[in-house]
Amino acid sequence: MEPLWRNDTGIERPFSAVAGVSCRGSSLPLQRVMTDFGADDAFGPGVAKLKEHYGIEMPVSTMQRTTEHHAHCIYEQEVARVIGPGTAAGVFIGEMDGSMVPVVEPSPEAEDKRKDKVLSWKEVRLNLVHPQGSVSPVFGGNFAEGVEESGRQWGRCAAKAGFGPGSQLHAVGDGAPWIANQVDLQFGTQGSYLVDFFHVGEYLGEAAPVCAPDHPQAWLDVQKERLKANQATAVLNALAPFVRADENDNPVTACDRYLRHRLDHLDYQGAIQQGLPIGSGEIESAHRYIIQERLKLPGAWWLPDHVKTMLALRLNRANREWEAYWQRADKEAAGTGQPAVASL
Repeated sequence: MEPLWRNDTGIERPFSAVAGVSCRGSSLPLQRVMTDFGADDAFGPGVAKLKEHYGIEMPVSTMQRTTEHHAHCIYEQEVARVIGPGTAAGVFIGEMDGSMVPVVEPSPEAEDKRKDKVLSWKEVRLNLVHPQGSVSPVFGGNFAEGVEESGRQWGRCAAKAGFGPGSQLHAVGDGAPWIANQVDLQFGTQGSYLVDFFHVGEYLGEAAPVCAPDHPQAWLDVQKERLKANQATAVLNALAPFVRADENDNPVTACDRYLRHRLDHLDYQGAIQQGLPIGSGEIESAHRYIIQERLKLPGAWWLPDHVKTMLALRLNRANREWEAYWQRADKEAAGTGQPAVASL
């Protein structure tokens, strides 16, 4: 136990003053380690790792509070951050997609908010932007907010990546109309939108057994090659004899409708010639390692505010801003002359 000194003003704790911690608190380096583990794993396994690697025993609740505290700080800093346009020229790649996460909220009718919880799934939207040829994308995202906010975050993400007045954005997505609209709103004539080729292929794959029951794969391969050659009209002609306007569940009708509503976003030939991607696999993969690995753990349900802050924490690490956050925290602690952070 730390020795205590008493003076006229109260109790002094010499070790606490030298070590930079407060009573029942954690030093900033220890908080960084706990947040590191809590950002990547469930809090229980994180405590076990802390014990294994550092020999420090810590309650799960402490690791959870510490991680959530710094996640909240990162979220608030990002909200207040002003990002100006970049200065890079050339072509940038942009992708956007959504993923569902489990959320728990008190029932509006419940008198005791600790009981009668409502479980649901809500969408986290993730986006990325990087210069053509780069393998280090910048990520952005938002949770349970409108499409306008998703577009705004995409624009911020692009600016972080260096996108500026002399840049062009090649955007790829799953064909959702709101994504195409946000490309127009956020990037105007500097942006173009392409429907994910493999998503289109799924519609054609459903239609193939109806259009060519004896050789569906060969038929499908022909249509894909036509799309890559910007021959969408030929694909529509191949579908036309089997379209049934009165059958909404007909896969050929669904495919025909899907293509006709997106004819302006099927320039696969142009993308291939410029060495640009025609699929959105990069953002789909990012959903797995940024969002799903932490926010979709078995049995885990999140409060909406914690989804927002944990998303900010995961994005901070994915964007390689982790070290900068802790350097800032250390400078702020040093500037106050107070222990790094008291008990949380």
